[in-house]
Amino acid sequence: MMKQTQDKARNLTMMMDEYELTMANAYFNDPTIDNNTRVSFDVFYRMNPDGGGFAIFAGLQQVKDYLLNMHFTDEDIEYLRSVGHFTENFLEYLKDFKFTGDVDAFPEGTIMYPNEPIITVTAPIIEAQLVETEILAQVNHQSLIATKASRIVRAAAGRAVSDFGARRAHNNDAAIYGARAAYIGGASGTATVSAGQYFDIPIGGTMAHSYVMYFTSDDNDYRTSELAAFRSFAKSYPNNCILLVDTYNVLKSGVPNAIKVFQEMKDAGIESKSFGIRIDSGDLAYLTKKARKMLDDAGFTDAKIIVSNSLDEYTITSILQQGGQVNSFGVGERLITAKSEPVFGAVYKLCAVTNSKTGQVIPKIKISETVEKITNPGLKDVYRIKDEHGRAVADLLAIKGEDVDMSVEGGYKFVDPEQPWKSTHIFENCTAELLQQPLIRGGKPVVEDEDMETIRNRVKTQLETSVWPEEQRFENPHKHYLDMTPNYYNMKMDLLRKEDK
Repeated sequence: MMKQTQDKARNLTMMMDEYELTMANAYFNDPTIDNNTRVSFDVFYRMNPDGGGFAIFAGLQQVKDYLLNMHFTDEDIEYLRSVGHFTENFLEYLKDFKFTGDVDAFPEGTIMYPNEPIITVTAPIIEAQLVETEILAQVNHQSLIATKASRIVRAAAGRAVSDFGARRAHNNDAAIYGARAAYIGGASGTATVSAGQYFDIPIGGTMAHSYVMYFTSDDNDYRTSELAAFRSFAKSYPNNCILLVDTYNVLKSGVPNAIKVFQEMKDAGIESKSFGIRIDSGDLAYLTKKARKMLDDAGFTDAKIIVSNSLDEYTITSILQQGGQVNSFGVGERLITAKSEPVFGAVYKLCAVTNSKTGQVIPKIKISETVEKITNPGLKDVYRIKDEHGRAVADLLAIKGEDVDMSVEGGYKFVDPEQPWKSTHIFENCTAELLQQPLIRGGKPVVEDEDMETIRNRVKTQLETSVWPEEQRFENPHKHYLDMTPNYYNMKMDLLRKEDK
């Protein structure tokens, strides 16, 4: 069921840095500039978060909805007029503004690597300039959270991971879109109800400490008041009876009281579909081992143990290495804020200008004293090169439309830009998968929206079949290479030599 509606109801056109408007105003008012000239911008990033081996592309649906819905309202125009930086002719132009360009992109949920164009926007210069900030905001945020979620899910080693982070997110949008991204990255669900409503993500939740603390027994003893709380909750939720056992004392009160309630349900003939305990504080490895034994000794081997409390891939790995007995993890602040590395760093760089009279595509390159900041110029295709077993051995940049034939006799020769002098670089028995696909043409969508399960399963399938396990480890992952066709490499070098004259 497709419910991705929140962003479609919002006009985010004014979500931009002012310099995009000042440049657009200058383009518009310069008589030497043909504002119908089409330019191309690439979205790419330079470094994987947390020193990982890859990242996960997320946020494309929101980029698409934003571009298709762009328009300036009368209120927007009046505000811009009040700023005093823009000519009246330019403001009149904005009244009828809409995005009419083309967009090519990786499918959402694609595993991606540094310095390859995940989105390419080709449009008249003003249109292409104005869309930078919102595109980057969506891609940077959701790709960051999806990537972090994937790391946490992999650490959980098959146990469910649920997003518990809304209250620690940077605001409501960060919570909602963060939940979406976490689900793409492999989380099993979210506690954020609005994310479930908007994006058809499974939601789940149990109780807070306040529920347990509310109850007071006749003898004013916390053990008996906790038991009353558990009985009350079990009465309302017999088929989802997860009891929070760390309000007072996990092993002396919480778990024994939970066992009493589970036994009472059993004696009453209630066969719960899902029951167990949640622990939200303390030494989780130690407490879960003790709690598991207590539950098993009481005959409740099916009782689940859920843990939460400042978890991430490293704490989860540690808990499991110590023998922690956990069925699922609720992960909050360190997931929803990507606490260990909260900036993704995707950028939006001009890569080509198309001459409006001749149709010639002129590649553009940004040069820097910092070698890592030199851009890959021109319109290009990105291929994922896979071996005979379907494992991705590298990605390959080619000039747009260039013939890349992996079946040539002797193998396909390529250039490693880090070792261009070597003549031994050959792909043998490989296939090439074209990654960028048309998303928008002439301001109109050319593909249907994908549902969340399709996007999420794309991530899962790639991790299982095409991404090497060595790239998925947290420490010192194997590097995935971004190679170039000889034609593309020579084009880039020609531009660099030209700039060096």
